Parts: sequence; structure tokens; C-alpha cells
Amino acid sequence: MTVLQIAGAVMRVRPRWYCHPRSEYATLVDEHAKGDDDPKLFHMIDHIPDTDERRTHWESVYELNQVDGVSWYQQAPLVTLELVDILGVEKDAGVIDVGGGASILVDYLLSRGFTDLTVLDISTSALRVSRERVGPDAHVTWVAHNLLTWEPAHPYDLWHDRAVFHFLLPHEIKVYQDLVRRSVAPGGSVIMATFAPDGPEWCSGLPVTRYNAAQLGGILGDEFTVVVQRKEVHTTPSGALQPFTWIAASRNLA
Repeated sequence: MTVLQIAGAVMRVRPRWYCHPRSEYATLVDEHAKGDDDPKLFHMIDHIPDTDERRTHWESVYELNQVDGVSWYQQAPLVTLELVDILGVEKDAGVIDVGGGASILVDYLLSRGFTDLTVLDISTSALRVSRERVGPDAHVTWVAHNLLTWEPAHPYDLWHDRAVFHFLLPHEIKVYQDLVRRSVAPGGSVIMATFAPDGPEWCSGLPVTRYNAAQLGGILGDEFTVVVQRKEVHTTPSGALQPFTWIAASRNLA
């Protein structure tokens, strides 16, 4: 396991983090889907942060906020569990949750009997929350690393990404695509979720790109076949509604 040092400029944050529907900086998939229903940030970043700033940003978010107060918190990962069942992921499958941080998905997978789990996140603070919650004896590998510079030690049977991909900049998408191809075994699966075209344009003070299911399938490419897609409307702890796009795909054997 590699733990990166926290470096870069310190960024100011507010006590609670929400996802905001409007931004002149966001790269938009659908420029006509607008909305003003979500709470607005008191402070937003006026530029695209580099890697070190991102790391510092996410460390600050988790150090200054309760896990159940951030906008992406969910009491139960219902859509993920449904898609895991549809894909028929075995209990001994190697599963990686990228950007999993403080997510409770690992708790649910452990309770279902999964025995080979990896959680990767850029924030050591987020990983610490989950590690303390599930206990030291859980069958989980905790990896604190920037996803885009991480290298898998072995292939995985399931790659799970709930809302990491939509933060990526255009030049980072190719890096992500290549990483998925190196990380997912033939016959393995991918579950991805991003904000939908009518979803927020900012999240936690950062611009996001919104996708529909066809676009996410296109990101994975011809090596993968989309098995199922879902539209979810996530309710944040503050009561705001966030539309998500989900896909579950299987990697072709040849």
C-alpha cells in the first residue's frame, strides 16, 4: 500500500459540502439541463485544481465534516447492490471501490460475505473513517493514493466507481480508460455512476461533467458490454435531489 504525502496549497472550505447546479467552469454534456434547487456553496474554487490541491481539498472535506453530512452520503448503497446481483458477482471476487473513502458500501459487501475487497481513495482521512468503522479484522485492503497515478498489483473482478469519474478533466479520461483496462480481468465487470445530464454541475466546490448511459458506455469502449443502466435520484442529507446515471458492464472474454 502506498500512502501519498499531503502537499500543495491549502484551500478554504466551508463546514458543509453540497453539489451545486450551475457553473461557468464545468464541462457540460447537456448545456440545456439547468436547475437551481440544490443549496449553494459559500465558497467555490475559481480554477481547476492540480493533483496536490485535490488531495488537500478532499482531506479538508473529511477532516471538517461528519461523514453523514456530505451531499453524497447514502444510508444504503441500494443501486450498487442491485447491480452486483444482476452481474452475478461471486463472494470471492476481487472487488475494488475507487473513491470509496468513507462509503458504507464496504460494510454491506462484508455483511454479504465478500472476502476480497479493496477500497482506494485519495483521502487518508476518509479511509480512516471506514477502517475504524469495519474494524481491523475485516478482509479489506485500504489504499490511499491518487487513482490516476495508481497501478494495480493484480486484476480485479469488479471495478466500482460512484462519482469519481465525473470529476475528471478531458485529458485525464484517457488515463482512466487505460487504468480500467489494466485493472479489470477478462470476464470482469464495471459499475460506474456519475451525475446525469440534469444533475448538478458542481460538487464540493469542484466542477463536474455530466453523462448519460450511452456516453459512459462509450468511455469503456468496445471491450465492454453494458448489461444494464439505471437513472437514480439521490436525496442528499439536506433534502436536495441529485440525478445520477448508472451503468453496469461486463468485459468481453476475448
